[in-house]
Amino acid sequence: MSNVVILTDSTCDLSQELLKEYDIHVLPLYVTINGKSYKDFVELTAKDMYELAEKENAHPKTSAASVQDYYDFFSQFLKEGKEIVYCGIGKNLSSSYQNAFLVINMLEENHPEYTGKVHLVDSMSLSTGIALTLLKMCKARDEGKTAIEIAKIGEEVSQKVVAQFCVEGLDYIHKGGRCSNSAKFFGTLLSIKPMLKVEGGKLNVWKKSIGSFKKALNIMIDEFKQSLPNLDKDFIFVTHSEGDEYAKYIWDKISEESKEFANAYETKAGCVISGHCGKNTIGILYIEK
Repeated sequence: MSNVVILTDSTCDLSQELLKEYDIHVLPLYVTINGKSYKDFVELTAKDMYELAEKENAHPKTSAASVQDYYDFFSQFLKEGKEIVYCGIGKNLSSSYQNAFLVINMLEENHPEYTGKVHLVDSMSLSTGIALTLLKMCKARDEGKTAIEIAKIGEEVSQKVVAQFCVEGLDYIHKGGRCSNSAKFFGTLLSIKPMLKVEGGKLNVWKKSIGSFKKALNIMIDEFKQSLPNLDKDFIFVTHSEGDEYAKYIWDKISEESKEFANAYETKAGCVISGHCGKNTIGILYIEK
């Protein structure tokens, strides 16, 4: 049995079943509604969040795990004599990475015996873009690789992850301060569907589709199909925020292509990811060779 543990945060958007199957341990981030904070996935699901936000007439706000959270999280495994490889939300997308980095230094100062026992990998991504790197690291762990080797593999994989999403509405992006009033007005008027992609560790608008949401999905699906010959066939994800209908639409469209992958998973986004993009946001995520 490996002495290495793989740790992450709740923005990886993996189901409890997959977390258990791959033996991944999760630190929750937070979502706050009307001044009350909840632990992502633990105390509130995205479905609960949408209902509560509507009831309270308040937009959800998200926050990183604190330095103390990370200190306690890492400490429990280090006390057991484990070596840690941690990979959570990308450092350009949240202060979580920086908090984790600070804690590593604190732990090594307070406990010299922990020096070199925590390895931090920048996923350069979010949602199951993180998960793709995590699952590759789990595979390396199960093959008996050392923590240093696993972290190196994680760093290499993170450079090849494709994380892209279609956003159905502009309300959550607007309320979160990422879309101006005028942009929301004209975007809604013209039925613009933003298409987001993580590039260079940052989430950018990749394309804009005008018309039905399925038209935007078809653009993303075509992009996936065109990329198929150049993809790593270990894992593929369809991840969404309470968008079951659209997930089915995507799977139906890529049913033959998905058979080329050893593992094809569907997962639901948690509160933190959903709190930024809104209901029915959906993506296809995979790894390039």
